Amino acid sequence: MTGLTEKRITVTGGAGFLGARVVEKLRAAGAKEVFVPRSRDYDLTDMAAVKRLYSDAKPQVVIHLAAVVGGIGANRVNPGKFFYDNLMMGAQLMEEGRKAGVEKFAAIGTICAYPKFAPVPFKEDDLWNGYPEETNAPYGLAKKMLLVQAQAYRTQYGFNAIYLLPVNLYGPGDNFKHESSHVIPALIKKFVAAVQEGQKEAVVWGTGKATREFLYVDDCAQAVCLAAARYDKPEPVNIGAGFEITIKDLAGVIARLTGFTGKIVWDASKPDGQPRRMLDTSRAAAEFGFKAKTNFEEGLKKTIEWHKKAEK
Repeated sequence: MTGLTEKRITVTGGAGFLGARVVEKLRAAGAKEVFVPRSRDYDLTDMAAVKRLYSDAKPQVVIHLAAVVGGIGANRVNPGKFFYDNLMMGAQLMEEGRKAGVEKFAAIGTICAYPKFAPVPFKEDDLWNGYPEETNAPYGLAKKMLLVQAQAYRTQYGFNAIYLLPVNLYGPGDNFKHESSHVIPALIKKFVAAVQEGQKEAVVWGTGKATREFLYVDDCAQAVCLAAARYDKPEPVNIGAGFEITIKDLAGVIARLTGFTGKIVWDASKPDGQPRRMLDTSRAAAEFGFKAKTNFEEGLKKTIEWHKKAEK
């Protein structure tokens, strides 16, 4: 992370699941001036608050992690809010960053930006070859506009903005709220509760046929820091672990690790979301030397243990 440690760095979303890890890694590497704007102090959908943030923090580097996000259920209920809030945060932060003379802007996109039927593994060059999966599309497209803005600003203003596409994250500290959690915390919560209550069966959304790829949150934080330090090109970069697992197999692994031995019932009336997800991660390895290190089962065990302690 040479080159970042002497900079004034602002990390939006720096108190969140991924952001807290990024801030931790920056500080551990020796960065002394890392500013984390809190939403109660700076509403990043409001231009006046964004201007005030730049005036207060005077960042040389911005890592934009803040997002309004949730699982399939939350996306179905809040498509308008997810679109507007994410679009306005990104557009205003980058515009004001350009005006303020920020040296580097690292924008964090989402795998939801990929077309619904993108060939697996997803390659960055396939990003525009179709419309995203419908339940995620408003969120995915709002975050995808960061890429368009980054490339346009680089072309017109010479603004050094990069765009990263992380796969689904998991790990200790994940969001376990029933109404907005993603699949891993939702399954962990469900199976842990089923064991505690002695339930003989657990109902899971969808058919179980969809596939997903998961990246341990600390690995993703490492990738973000490496890219912020070393990557300066306009092309988007996938951040992932390079494997896929069906939701059915995932449920089986989590059931085993939580000690749930009952029946898993699939509710096919609920949506599966995107049919398959897995990233080609070769560009991240080639451009800034990132490769995921955390074994999937080990990461799941740590996440389950964290949740059990947090529930007490």
